[in-house]
This record gives sequence, C-alpha cells and structure tokens, in this order.
Amino acid sequence: MRVGITGHRGLGKQTEEMVKTALRRELEAFEPTELCIVSCIADGPDAWAAEAALDFGGRIEVVIPAVQYRQGLPKEHHATYDRLISIAAEVHETGMVESTDRAHMAGSEILVGLVDQLIAVWDGQPARGYGGTGDVVAYARSMGVPVTVVWPDGASRD
Repeated sequence: MRVGITGHRGLGKQTEEMVKTALRRELEAFEPTELCIVSCIADGPDAWAAEAALDFGGRIEVVIPAVQYRQGLPKEHHATYDRLISIAAEVHETGMVESTDRAHMAGSEILVGLVDQLIAVWDGQPARGYGGTGDVVAYARSMGVPVTVVWPDGASRD
C-alpha cells in the first residue's frame, strides 16, 4: 500500500506534537510490511510520516521536486533529509533544477500518481502559494485518489 503525505510546514511545537500523534495513529492502521510512504521529505509532516513508517517497519519512497530542493529546506533539516533519502527504497525526480512553486507542484503530481491514497496535514484552507497543501489535495481528488485529512482539534498555523 503506497500512501502519500503532504502537509503544512512551519507548525508550532504544540501543533507539531498533536500532528505527529495523529499521523502515527493513521499509519498504525496499515500492515507495516505492506506500508510504503511516498514523500518529498521536507521538514514537517513529510518527514514525520516517513519516520513513523520506518519506525513501524514500513518503507519509504522519495520524490525530489528539483535538484536545488534540499538547498531551500531549513539547514537544521538537512541531516534528516539526507538520512531519509539514503534509506529510500526508490527516489523519483521531476527533472527540474530550480526549487520553485512549479517544481514543488510537479513533485506533488508525481507523488499523487504513485500512491493508493494521500494523507494531508491540512487546515482546510486554500493554498497560500501555488503548489501548497490545498492545491495538492485538490489535485489528488481530481485524480480520484482518496484523501484523508489530518488536522487535530486545537491545531493551528502560525
């Protein structure tokens, strides 16, 4: 079972803990040996879901939106990114170089095309920029990919 992950980055510490707990609860429903998380492994929900799947005995596949993608992630996340990509069962690339909104959406489109369902850590609001979580959810739904929204009571952005 391939499960994609998308979600808001930059969540506060309290929301982070609630989301991590909710993600683990969602992933516990899957048979660990059959679980594969497909993720762009950005800081936040992308990496949290990948790490949880690995903790449960699942595997991960990584989608890299652009050659320069890692450079655009927070420096403190680089070690986690490097570790996760090094143990990925497969790595998929868009072929784009610059880490732009267009590249991020292209990566998300590849991700959606690979999965049986999508988990979205999403507040239900429209994307703040092209390729944001709301856009990825809309794309997945338009492609007939089931979407499970994870947004715990009390969670907030900013």
